[in-house]
Parts: sequence; C-alpha cells; structure tokens
Amino acid sequence: MEKARPKYKRVMLKLGGEALSDENELGLNPTSLRNLALEIKKAKETLNVEIAIVLGGGNIFRGSFARDMDRVNADYMGMLATVINGLALQDSLEKVGVFTRVVTAIEMEKLAEPYIRRRAVRHLEKGRVVIFAAGTGNPYFTTDTAAALRASEVGAEVVMKGTKVDGVFSSDPKKDKSAKKYDSISYMDFINKRLKIMDTTAVSLCMENNIPIIVFDLKQKGSIIKAISGQKIGTMVN
Repeated sequence: MEKARPKYKRVMLKLGGEALSDENELGLNPTSLRNLALEIKKAKETLNVEIAIVLGGGNIFRGSFARDMDRVNADYMGMLATVINGLALQDSLEKVGVFTRVVTAIEMEKLAEPYIRRRAVRHLEKGRVVIFAAGTGNPYFTTDTAAALRASEVGAEVVMKGTKVDGVFSSDPKKDKSAKKYDSISYMDFINKRLKIMDTTAVSLCMENNIPIIVFDLKQKGSIIKAISGQKIGTMVN
C-alpha cells in the first residue's frame, strides 16, 4: 500500500463544538475528545504536517439560547465557550503525546497565550498544534470567519471544515432526501446559491486569499488524513 503523502504542508482544521460532544448532546464527551485527538495525532505523525485548529462553541452555548439576549453579550459568551473547548482539546492532545498551544483573541493569560501572529507561526514551525480560541475576538463574526482569517494570517494552504455530513449539499441532506451533493463548487457559486454549511464572510475571505476549502464528514475514520493528502473526500470549494 502506497504511503499517504501530504498535499498541503500547513492546514487549518475548522471543527464545530459537536466534534467534542456525544451525538446530539451538549457538553464535552471524553471518548469523542480522545478519538479526535488520536485522529489529529495520526494525521500529524503520518503526514508530518503543521496543523492549526479553530473550534466552535455550540456544544456549550448555542445561538438559540440567546434569542432574548443582547447580541454582543451572546457573542462574547460564545467566544468563551470556544476557549473551554480549546483547553479540553489541548488536554486530550497532550495526553496522547501531541505538543499543543492554545492562543486566544481575547487576552486571558492565566489560561492561554494571547494571539500574536508571529508567535503562532513559530509554534507551527516547531511542530506544535495551535488551537485558536475566542473567535476573532469581535462580536458579529462566526468561528468559520475566524478560521478563514487565521488561515490567511498564518499562511495555511487550505481550510478543512469537518462536519456531520459528507460535503456541501444543495439543501440539508438530513431533511431533504433529494439534496444534491457537490463534489466541487466555486466560491462564487457557493455564495450565490446561499449554501448554509459555511458563512459567506468566511468563503469570501478564502476567495480573496486563494485558500481552498474542503468540507468533509469528520466522523469517517481517517478523514483528516484523506483531506490533507488530497484524496477525494467531501466537497472542494475553490
């Protein structure tokens, strides 16, 4: 069997908070965390790539909870949820022997390093997994946009979005059995069709900086390695 080779040297992995929880449940699940940590470790060791990560916070705080809240306060609460997730994933990664740094867009120096671009790049160059927490540090921006922004800043060659479905569909495949899957789609078609799996600000930022996006099913074993090595998986947005 031919050894997998990396198509990309430095990657941005964007994961929703549900990657750290049990199916359809809130909170953190130790088994999910360990399994994810092992998948990341295998990808890093097999392909010798530099991995940056942005996590969502929906397993702890969802927008649906905040309907009657001030939007800015709600967004900051969501950012704090991503810090909790970042620390949890850091713990799981280091338990399996992966050196990790959590950097935050909102300074909380007793918990993690403040985000400084040059320092974050240096961590990646030294082989550490870098988890970017607290989104962009600003309300009104999603963690998808944070992933696109940090990818642009640190020179990631691809944004890989791990989801619950195997790529980009014309509508929600769990609700619409006639939903069409796109093997590939252009940035502009994605935006014009108003597809919901990633917000348009993030896609526009990737388009401006010529960073391809791979949307794939995170639950498929070995999917991270397949995406990094350029195998056919999910949907390519470019």
